[in-house]
Amino acid sequence: MTWRAGVRAAALVVLGAAAGLGDRAVFAQTAAAPQKLTFDGNVALWTMAVKPDKTADFEKVMTKLRDGLLKSDKPERRQEAAGWRIMRIDKPLPDGNIAYVHIITPTVAGADYTIMQTLYDEFPDERQQLYEMYRGAFAQNLSLATGTLVLDMARPPAATTTASTTP
Repeated sequence: MTWRAGVRAAALVVLGAAAGLGDRAVFAQTAAAPQKLTFDGNVALWTMAVKPDKTADFEKVMTKLRDGLLKSDKPERRQEAAGWRIMRIDKPLPDGNIAYVHIITPTVAGADYTIMQTLYDEFPDERQQLYEMYRGAFAQNLSLATGTLVLDMARPPAATTTASTTP
């Protein structure tokens, strides 16, 4: 093999390796792209566990989330706030963690309910502090149930009008 042929072969190997790394980089970027948390139906019940000594931090982050949703320039975020409630379960879980249930009704079709993404968007200068506080408090997601409300017990049935004829 001549010196030139060797250089060409080495160049092909380097280019091939670079192309392979490029594919891996694209895959890594795709895999790392944030996913949206959206809900089907018009009701979502999302339960998460929070470390018992960090409930105050979690509630501070949720208060910040509420503030961000309400002040957002995005109308869908304000709509999210209108239907989002959070309930703390009084009795600790068997592992000692505290459960919080996000009660969201009505859900906003197509809206991203990812907590940290909303906080990052609305409070970019506080990203690290909010992340550390949330991450330090969060234990795990426990459940997510989504569906369609079929009956509101507080509302009477819709009045129907029928034409009556008397003989």
